[in-house]
Amino acid sequence: YHDNITYKYKKLKKKTSKCFLRIGYFFFSSLPLQLILIFLLVWYYCTLTIRESILKVNGSRIKGWWRLHHFISTVVAGILLIWPQNEPWDEFRHTFMWFIAYISVVQYMQFRYQSGVLYRLKALGARHNMDITIEGFHSWMWRGLSYLLPFLFGGYIFQLYIAYTLYHISYHPEATWQVAALSMSFLLIGIGNTATTLIVIPQKLNEQVHDS
Repeated sequence: YHDNITYKYKKLKKKTSKCFLRIGYFFFSSLPLQLILIFLLVWYYCTLTIRESILKVNGSRIKGWWRLHHFISTVVAGILLIWPQNEPWDEFRHTFMWFIAYISVVQYMQFRYQSGVLYRLKALGARHNMDITIEGFHSWMWRGLSYLLPFLFGGYIFQLYIAYTLYHISYHPEATWQVAALSMSFLLIGIGNTATTLIVIPQKLNEQVHDS
């Protein structure tokens, strides 16, 4: 039962990342399909938040910030969905589609890395079946993680750039409350992701030193 929940959680993230990337690639300039994509984002983050809560109840060690991050992302997607289709939206939507395309690639890379690590640890009998994040850190993990980190931080910088862009768009005469709300939300997500990663990585390296 536990393995089935974890498998479905990972499969959801993998399939939706591919779906978002394909929509962003083939229908980059199509406004109706962009709105469909945003609706899918609402569904995706709602589903992700619910499944992470189930995993947490069943013993997963997923970090609190990442659960909060997905909750905030659900709110962000909802605000995007009700943003009026006016000139400020037209100024922003192409930037957002580039962001979705980039994040989809990074999420798929992250999925491959985490799955590989967890399956190897499970085969060694070192992890619980419900683990979806890495608590213990081994030297062989650093090779893949060091490759992934620049792309992760690139995504965090992109989030901060979007917050900055939305801040300037908020001064547009036609700007609605959604612009300022989204700017603050992306700023919070970007800072939270960056700070959490900067805190976690030294902890993992210290664990590696202690283990060695």
